[in-house]
Amino acid sequence: MNHFEIREIAGKGRAMVATKDFIAGEIIFEEEPFVSHQFSWNAAYGYAACDHCMRPLETVLANVRRLANNQTVSMPLLQHDPTAAWFQQFTQCARCKVRYCSEDCLMEAQKRYHRVACLGAFRADDTHPINILNETWKKMHYPPETGTIMLLVRLLAMYQQTSKKQEFLEQLQSFQALIVNREQKIYHKMLGENFEQQMEQLYGAFCNAFKGEEFSFTTPDAFKTLMGIMGTNSQGIATSVLSQWVSKVSELPLPDADKAQLDNTIDELYAKVGEFAGEFLNNEGSGLYILQSKINHSCVPNAQSTFPYSNDIVVLKAITPIQAGEEICISYLDECLLERSRHSRHKILRENYIFVCECPKCRAQISEPDVTSEEESDGEMDDYEDDEGMD
Repeated sequence: MNHFEIREIAGKGRAMVATKDFIAGEIIFEEEPFVSHQFSWNAAYGYAACDHCMRPLETVLANVRRLANNQTVSMPLLQHDPTAAWFQQFTQCARCKVRYCSEDCLMEAQKRYHRVACLGAFRADDTHPINILNETWKKMHYPPETGTIMLLVRLLAMYQQTSKKQEFLEQLQSFQALIVNREQKIYHKMLGENFEQQMEQLYGAFCNAFKGEEFSFTTPDAFKTLMGIMGTNSQGIATSVLSQWVSKVSELPLPDADKAQLDNTIDELYAKVGEFAGEFLNNEGSGLYILQSKINHSCVPNAQSTFPYSNDIVVLKAITPIQAGEEICISYLDECLLERSRHSRHKILRENYIFVCECPKCRAQISEPDVTSEEESDGEMDDYEDDEGMD
């Protein structure tokens, strides 16, 4: 039984509201995605993840050596490798060789979409329409990634494969549709300056990939709606065997001297992988979550989305006490960005999430200067003035 409900709040739209008191640290809900997919460039660069749940498919040593581009890197405490418990369960599709972390994930993928989505021997064929569509997307959307056209490909495979098409459509429609007068900003966020030309090119590749299919998703309006759903509702997913290993070994009951040495080793490992991989340390993708998508942002959040199982299951936890009747909010910004000025936060939220925040913190700081010494002039914000007061 869920202890929250989805309500309409004036000026904000849909919101998640607690129906009981939650204490800090309490789990509010866990949720599997309606659909998820690894980012296109992330997969192309060899970040090995289960094609269904995004669990890492590398040992921690193989992961560090790849990220550092150095096959001589060594690590202590490999008996605590998080992948060890899963390694013997790794499997793959017999036809296309796509990899999974377990037979369970393979079977779930087959049940939901992979019977349709499997490319078989054409997986490595650059001339296959699906691969052309993916390459077209990659040329428009370079890292750091915020979405992938392959999420929409998987959605269409789910629709084709399901026998409960009306239920599927109702679930899809539960995601927030395009916001009037904001479509161009959403597409600009995903595709950049030449988004109109690129949308046309992407739509052409999309239609070619699904040529002859008997459903209405390939109309221009339907395609724009799907792109809008991805642009406004997708939740980023990140999994990392290295961060899992660090969490496990950091909790070991070691003598102080050994603990200090381990801390130095961890710092050195992150320095080595950072030299080559930079900020791109994780398996990354995105998903659509029916419940998660209903949670609004606040710069003073009372809840936090986490991925503690190193797969695509999201766990929402209370980070402060929440009273029954109170709206449950998360932050779309990380802790560092939350400490920046109101002007900076608004700029990032407008550019990336297409709304203006009016949380208690932002209202309390409304008299702050619009520009700080490290930021752009306020003139760059003019395009967003028509969004004021909307979430």
